[in-house]
Amino acid sequence: MSLLQSTQLRTEPTASAARRALVRAWPELQNPVAWLVALILVIMPLIANGFFLIEIFATTLILGIIALSLMFLAGYGGMVSLMQLTIAGFAGYMVAVFGMSGNANISLGWPWWLATPMALALATIFGTLGGALAVRTEGIYTIMITLAIGAAFYYFTNQNWAIFNGHTGINTVATPYFWGIDWRADIAFYYVTLGVAAICYFAVQYVSRAPFGLALQGVRDNSRRMAALGFNTNAHRVAAYAFASFIAALGGVLQVWNYRQISPGSVSVGACIDILIIAVVGGITRPIGPFIGAFIFVILRTFALDLLVKFGLDGNRFRLLIGLGFLAIVFWSSDGVIGLWERWRWRRRKPSAPTRPGGGRHG
Repeated sequence: MSLLQSTQLRTEPTASAARRALVRAWPELQNPVAWLVALILVIMPLIANGFFLIEIFATTLILGIIALSLMFLAGYGGMVSLMQLTIAGFAGYMVAVFGMSGNANISLGWPWWLATPMALALATIFGTLGGALAVRTEGIYTIMITLAIGAAFYYFTNQNWAIFNGHTGINTVATPYFWGIDWRADIAFYYVTLGVAAICYFAVQYVSRAPFGLALQGVRDNSRRMAALGFNTNAHRVAAYAFASFIAALGGVLQVWNYRQISPGSVSVGACIDILIIAVVGGITRPIGPFIGAFIFVILRTFALDLLVKFGLDGNRFRLLIGLGFLAIVFWSSDGVIGLWERWRWRRRKPSAPTRPGGGRHG
């Protein structure tokens, strides 16, 4: 046997094992629909104008990232957190405070490549500390504590003028510009957002199948048994909050770059609840669910207002349509749109009952 043949025999099993491991980690790679959606997202700048590219798809991806952090906590950890948008807003404020903006008396003027890591680190610490407080409770009490953190941060930013410029907020926040490219330009920013969303999506998929993710799901299902097996259940929950906080912080940085400003309205209690609605409507057990929910939410928020005005109704009532859609989806499926899709696929694949010789079906 030649040296080349022996080398091929040794490398082929290794490559095959690597492919199998990749498919186990991300089974979506075998789904043709996923490849089609990925292709459409990649070529979206060729078929969509600037409005749809940023106001619809980039905004969908940003809200999806923030809702993905909530999905990770609720779906894999059994912890419903209403402070994920607060963490994102905290990161956005830190970008504006440490970076450059039109409020020179507040912003410190750091370059974006220093301000952004600082904002991500501080927001992750903020979310982890909030999570350490929340894991001491369960169920409705966790929801109330995280909602209280979100409400407290909203009122703090609204009334603090020295750091957050009060209800006016911080405007004209500087965005990245390097390699001769303005990364806030429509096409460039869309691809940045798409890349970050893809990284977050695959990271959640990988972590959910890693030993930590499996242990976290065990803690969700039976924390007493996991504690009896020697697992530190609170440590796993706090670590889950840290991971989810980093994802939410990434969404917050993209959000402040998108609008180039941030104000207390960006972290209001209503906006925090919107993230929960997005995650639940899309499906809180799959990482793709938050992005589906975000797309539905953005479409309703963007076009429902014009539709209501066209029929002579108050445009501010678009949230009524969102609420009705939320109730309808939850009523028909506890797992949101993903659950409805899975149910439809199951019914299509379900074999029909055998028929009797006379043509009738068995009872």
